[in-house]
Order: sequence, then C-alpha cells, then structure tokens
Amino acid sequence: MKKYIITGLIGLTAVFSSCDDQLFISPQQSIDQSLALNSDANVKSVLLGAYAEMRSTSLYGGRLQLYSEMLGANNEVRWEGTFNQPREMFNKQIFVNNSFVEGTWAAAYRAINVANNVLSALDVVNESDRGRVEGEALFIRGSMYFELIKLYAQPYTSGNVSANLGVPLVLQPTRQIDDESFVSRNTVEEVYQQILNDLNRAESLLPAVNSFLARNYVVSAQLSRVYLQMERFGDARDAANRAINTATTNGKSLVPVFMNAFNTDNDSQEDLFTIQVNTQDTANDMFLFYSLPQFGARGGDVAILSQHIAQYEADDDRLDQFFFDAGEERTAKWRDQFKNVKVMRLAELYLTRAEANLRASATTGATPLEDINRVRARVGLPALTTVTLEQILRERKLELAHEGHAIHDVKRTRGSVTEGNTTYQFNDPRMVFPIPQREMDANPNLVQNQGYGN
Repeated sequence: MKKYIITGLIGLTAVFSSCDDQLFISPQQSIDQSLALNSDANVKSVLLGAYAEMRSTSLYGGRLQLYSEMLGANNEVRWEGTFNQPREMFNKQIFVNNSFVEGTWAAAYRAINVANNVLSALDVVNESDRGRVEGEALFIRGSMYFELIKLYAQPYTSGNVSANLGVPLVLQPTRQIDDESFVSRNTVEEVYQQILNDLNRAESLLPAVNSFLARNYVVSAQLSRVYLQMERFGDARDAANRAINTATTNGKSLVPVFMNAFNTDNDSQEDLFTIQVNTQDTANDMFLFYSLPQFGARGGDVAILSQHIAQYEADDDRLDQFFFDAGEERTAKWRDQFKNVKVMRLAELYLTRAEANLRASATTGATPLEDINRVRARVGLPALTTVTLEQILRERKLELAHEGHAIHDVKRTRGSVTEGNTTYQFNDPRMVFPIPQREMDANPNLVQNQGYGN
C-alpha cells in the first residue's frame, strides 16, 4: 500500500504572508510520500502545504477571528446573517454537527499533520536551511494547537489544568488509519506545554529576515499571546518586548493614520502577520460576513451596536471605522474585497507589554504609561498622566475590536459575556466548542465536552 501525505486542498492557489513576502502555491490533494519527502525541494514544497492550510478560511483566513467575536459579542455586536453556524456561536447554543466547528478542527489537524511530515524528514533538508524549515513547521504546529486549545477546551484560567481535557496531541505523521490513529485527549496543561516547546524552539531557529514566511518576531508575538492566556505575565512581557524590538529594528512601526492599517493590498508597516488575499484567491471570511453587498460581500451579517461605540472617547480616530448602512452601524476594518486579513499588528504588542509590565510591576522596554500613550497618540487622544489595569484593558479592547480577540481576552481575565439578559461566565461550558460529532463517531477514545450530550 502506498502511503500519502494528505493536505486536504484541491487545486488551490494560496497566498500566505507574515511580512512583505508573498507566496503562491498550488498544493495537491495528496502527495505520494516516497516522492514528497525524498529531497530538500520536495520537503520544502510539503511545508508550503501546511502554510496553505493555515491560511484557509476555516483558520486564519477569517473564521478564527469571527468565532471569537461571536462568542464574545457581549451586547456590542449582533449576528444578523442567515448562516446558522455563527448564529449558534452568538446564541451560545452550538450543535455538535456545526459545520464550521467541524471544518476548523479538521483544517487545523491537517496543517499539524503536514507539519509533522516535514519534521519527520528534516534529514534530507539542506543543512543550511534545516533550522529554518524546522522552525517554520514548529511555528505552524504550535500555532494550530494554540488555536484549538482556546476553542475546544476550558481556558487555562479555569479549574485544574492538569485534569481538564484539552485536545489530542499528535506529534508524529499520520499516513494511514489504524488503531494508533484513535488518540485520546491530552490535558490542557500538556497541550500548553507542547505549544511552548514548539514555539520556543521555533523562535530560536528562525531569523528576523526570512525569504519564506515565519520570522522570529512573529513567533515571539505568538508566544506573548500564549503566556497571556497562561497568566505568565513576566514571560508575556518579555516575549512582547522581544517582538517589538526585533520588528521595529526591521522597519515596523505604527501606521500614522489608524484606518490606513486596514483594507490594504500589501502589508502595512504595522503588520506582523497577515493573510494575503487577491483576485485569484479571494478567501477572506471577515470581509464576507462583516462587509456589505455594494462592496461585494453578503448582506451585512455583523452589526455593531451602540453599546460598543459609546465606549470610545469623542475625539478617538478609531471612530472613523464605523459607518451606518443597511439599518445598522458597521465596521470598515473588513470593508473592501481582495484585501489582506490582519492576524497580528504591532499595536497589540505595545498593549500586551503595557498590561504585562503593570501586572508584574515592571518597566521592561517601556513603562505601561508610555506604551498606552503611544497607542493613544496615534488615534488623536491626549496622553494620560497615570494608567490603571482597567484603562489598559479598555484600550486593548477598543484598539483590537473586531479582530478576533474578544472571547480570548474575556476568558484569560476571568470575565463574562452578556447576551440579552443572560450572562455567561468565562468558564461556562457554552463558551467552549463541542468536539465535532464526526470525530466522536470515528474515534471511540474521544470524550465530549461538558454540556454536549454527556
């Protein structure tokens, strides 16, 4: 029997970027292993298949961001579209056969499997490139496990992380289905430790300038997100500081005009990690659901409510993103067709460093006040003279609004979300995705999440 590396993509031309480089790839549905992993060039081609999975609409191409905003809507946004899958998330009544939930699980594990195949074949990669290839594969695998654990398990801040079930850790290639394929769920702690192992090694292996995609400061930024979820604030601060220092040394800075950071064909000077979109590859689910028919999208599926807009100061340039159309306020962050999906911006790292420094009573890189005032100055707001944790978290919420941070910040800060008259605590089982029923049916060793028929 021939063994195959399954990429799960058919005839797709994909573009994925973490900085100014663009990558056009055409992965096949499956690649004969004897060919795919037998040379330096072929292993690198397989690696591109992992990138292609990672940028799909089921992952960083839009749905990961949409899920967070729907789960964390908090009477500030409302789902008005006809698609039931996001409506279930907005209503906190997710069915076990939700096709978006199924699709994201499957796409993430496909990316992980391709990364595992690359990691298994490093011996044939040219020695001069071996570290970079390993680092890219580890970045992809670690990032995918991070996105999975945030959605399909209780947050790190809830209960006993050494007992709470996370997601299955698969660290070797899966090339055929046998008894070993029926994996069990690892604990939340085990999954987070694997994420840290992957990302810390990736950071040490990747350069700041990379002709491919993942760069060391992107990994540092991802690590800062992981450490925030774990409440390891000193580590979050240090990772954010490393990312800021390396990124700014390599030409990154805040875009002077806030809205110029969005709806761009190419990466802005503020972008650290984006999904490239063009007229040949239009995959951008944030545009699809947030924009309007006159811009080429659907019917304006996400409305921005007055309770959100009222939180901005009167002179805040971030108010420029909002416009009234089809009977509701909208955000223009995702207005235009064929524009890039922003996954990480430099502003996030200033906010992370400010929060982590304040929590740790430290001033690594800059004081919390300096970092907050840097972000505020860009949007035309006066400098603060003192700053509290509440002010930092509010600034973070408004700066990163509608970009996929909502529910993850609620969970890590032990907050709550109110929809209508119902309040959901950060660890409410309804704030966690079910393990897809398709996976439960196929794998007898999986245990379903609380509240989904168990």
